[in-house]
Amino acid sequence: MKQTSSTKTPVTSSASRDDAPKLTQADFDGAKLRVAGRDVNRAEWQVAVRARVGKQRINIMLDAPIVEHFKALAGNRGYQTLINDSLRRVIETGHLEADLRRVIREELSH
Repeated sequence: MKQTSSTKTPVTSSASRDDAPKLTQADFDGAKLRVAGRDVNRAEWQVAVRARVGKQRINIMLDAPIVEHFKALAGNRGYQTLINDSLRRVIETGHLEADLRRVIREELSH
């Protein structure tokens, strides 16, 4: 049988994910912003991103210790994302708790 490739890439569990060069702010500054296959300016791109992910820009005042806590937790990630995720979990947990209480009351009344 004819060999189709002489290059063998070893597959190991310790393969590094850091082979790609680190991205810098200059890389992001030089990026082309595109929406639906066409070049757009930053404002158009931000509108498209917000529309897609359902986010809304607001101004909110938070206590300084709250912000510092989430910034410390975030490290290299965005602290606003952690705040958003925490709020989402509170909402989901609250709904779950209310639903469970309703179901338990209904079952106990039978």
